[in-house]
Amino acid sequence: MVLLHGGGANAHWWDPIASELCRHRPVIALDFRGHGDSDYPEALEVGAFNADLEALCEHLGSDTLDLVGHSMGAQVALDHASRHPNIGKLVLLDPARGASRRSRRVARLALSLRRSYASREEAIERYRVVPPSDRIATALLRRIAEYSTRQEDDGRWGFKFDPRWFGVPSRPPPDPGQVRAEVLILRGGESSLLSPKGAETLVAEFPNARLVTIPEAGHHIHLDQPERTLEALIQFLRPDIDPGEAEPA
Repeated sequence: MVLLHGGGANAHWWDPIASELCRHRPVIALDFRGHGDSDYPEALEVGAFNADLEALCEHLGSDTLDLVGHSMGAQVALDHASRHPNIGKLVLLDPARGASRRSRRVARLALSLRRSYASREEAIERYRVVPPSDRIATALLRRIAEYSTRQEDDGRWGFKFDPRWFGVPSRPPPDPGQVRAEVLILRGGESSLLSPKGAETLVAEFPNARLVTIPEAGHHIHLDQPERTLEALIQFLRPDIDPGEAEPA
């Protein structure tokens, strides 16, 4: 199973659910280029994140991987699945669809700003998710912030993503009708980026898809409600297994 984070995030955003998923099968969480602890290339390329996923799949030597993507990662996973008919299952966590133009613009603007702070502790304290959420447990948000800060060349502290990527255009939208995998779309019941109508429209575009709405969750479903997210994932990916009976791996 490959986990793909959203824009401005990193592999550690999956920590609340990854350890439990590892009880069911091998799990890999990727840092896209310009994010987390991956390299920060000077050149910016259209489709670079898609190429990262393709290279990872080639490295693993398998086309039958299950793909789980959040937000931007969901778009990358969808693009990959539309061009590779032999993938396993596809899970899309709150891909943006049906949001107002203002909501999309505000989120992109917030991520495109390069902020820095005098100390690591200040950067951790100022760390926020975009769009904002008041449902993430304080300890969890701090843990992610600790993995998401780095010291810049000038000695100040910033966050582990290159905001220049938010000015790079995306590939042309993929055709969900080309996806042969079974698809699960998870929507946060309070999401500002995936509207109820947008979710229903998206589900209808796939040959085989279902929609599950997670209550008391916004765009960042796996952080707002990790237990409910995990339950939905396991029921979809391994319906034959009781989550409480899996052996650790």
